[in-house]
Amino acid sequence: MVLLAAAVCTKAGKAIVSRQFVEMTRTRIEGLLAAFPKLMNTGKQHTFVETDSVRYVYQPLEKLYMVLITTKNSNILEDLETLRLFSRVIPEYCRVLEEAEISEHCFDLIFAFDEIVALGYRENVNLAQIRTFTEMDSHEEKVFRAVRETQEREAKAEMRRKAKELQQARRDAERSGKKAPGFGGFGSGGMTSMSGSIITDTIVEPEKPKITPAPVRPSGPSKALKLGAKGKEVDNFVDKLKSEGETIMASTGKRGSDASKVLPPPVNVESVHLRVEEKISLTCGRDGGLQNMEVLGMITLRVTDDKNGRIRLIVNNNDGKGLQLQTHPNVDKKLFTADSVIALKNPEKSFPVNNDVGVLKWRLQTTDEALIPLTINCWPSESGTGCDVNIEYELQEENLELNDVVISIPVPSGVGAPVIGDLDGEYKHDSRRNLLEWCLPVIDANNKTGSLEFSIAGQPNDFFPINLSFVSKRNYCDIQVSKVAHVDDDSSVRFSSETSFAVDKYEIL
Repeated sequence: MVLLAAAVCTKAGKAIVSRQFVEMTRTRIEGLLAAFPKLMNTGKQHTFVETDSVRYVYQPLEKLYMVLITTKNSNILEDLETLRLFSRVIPEYCRVLEEAEISEHCFDLIFAFDEIVALGYRENVNLAQIRTFTEMDSHEEKVFRAVRETQEREAKAEMRRKAKELQQARRDAERSGKKAPGFGGFGSGGMTSMSGSIITDTIVEPEKPKITPAPVRPSGPSKALKLGAKGKEVDNFVDKLKSEGETIMASTGKRGSDASKVLPPPVNVESVHLRVEEKISLTCGRDGGLQNMEVLGMITLRVTDDKNGRIRLIVNNNDGKGLQLQTHPNVDKKLFTADSVIALKNPEKSFPVNNDVGVLKWRLQTTDEALIPLTINCWPSESGTGCDVNIEYELQEENLELNDVVISIPVPSGVGAPVIGDLDGEYKHDSRRNLLEWCLPVIDANNKTGSLEFSIAGQPNDFFPINLSFVSKRNYCDIQVSKVAHVDDDSSVRFSSETSFAVDKYEIL
């Protein structure tokens, strides 16, 4: 065999991480590494040292050494080339070349080492291929996850249906004056006595096609409808499936960042619930100039009580950006155009119960730079050691409040972590995806500008395209439902609503 082992060790010969490619005992490899510092000749610029049995090929990494242990008959030129690849792999996974950081990412390094060497011989791979192989992106896994997510959505839909049936049975028992039956095996005591009215706060989680937010539970004591022998809440139906042997995979979003961020659903959901959702898609040039900006919005209605099926919605449209509005085909378009009222063409009909119905949608498409909600200005300047990069943001729509803002800046690979200067907020360097993520919890009128400075080896074009993600509880286009009323007597109906403004694509090219 040619290559016996690859290791990262301290200058005293202590092994931090070591990968053996032949059968070797722990005592043997520790002995070889412990002897390595004693064999080095100080003051000489060699990159290898030999004993009677093995050859050490090494490269200093600040306070550490990257060491390859080979047989004496191996090709020294190939060994040096392999050593350079090993040394370039380490900064891909470790922000700093220190013992604690190496130990924390030891398994990532071992997996990468295995891609470079197999059974003692060098594989024909480069750094980009190693990164791709270690990510282990699998089409079969994506299909498996998609199937599991579909099963989970179906399980949640079944949970809501069962919860509705049990809730209706409980109400019927209250109306008849009987003691409500005990559901889910609460024992002989059953439910609590019906001496007073019981408020049921069952959370009906709105079903979203792409994003499945984690259910939020009230922090205080709740009298919500319970399921299960141990008093589990309604949203623990999925946990019950797990106990029966079903493996429910958690939803994973893409975006580095993670993708996708979601706002939590409201805790108190009325029998008439409205969702005002907007998504923005924006492409802007690095030197200014808005190439395209599109905002798509929709008001979705969900009715869970038959008594509130025949209703109408009074809409306040205070937006002056030139929107294109479109109502559902079953909505009276003339009434909406004249009075901004959403009602069915046939007043005798009711809105569907327990279904999400999109009643109004709008679209804004523009190239007017004044309408950009958040501008990003990036200035990379070449220096003697690489590039000095200055990035700043400015909130132009001051009525917005953007949460969980992440500005993702590409950085060159294999050159180590960037050196951060002035910084508003926080940052994270993802060496595996070659991204610098600038994280800001809130951007609003009180925090409308901020900047980031960093230095790193590279060219100005290396830092584009820049991507942006955020969520907001305030919509970009000022459209809201101000009142819900019965069709017959115009009496007000209690309703709940949630508003979300999120990013579909926000890119500076």
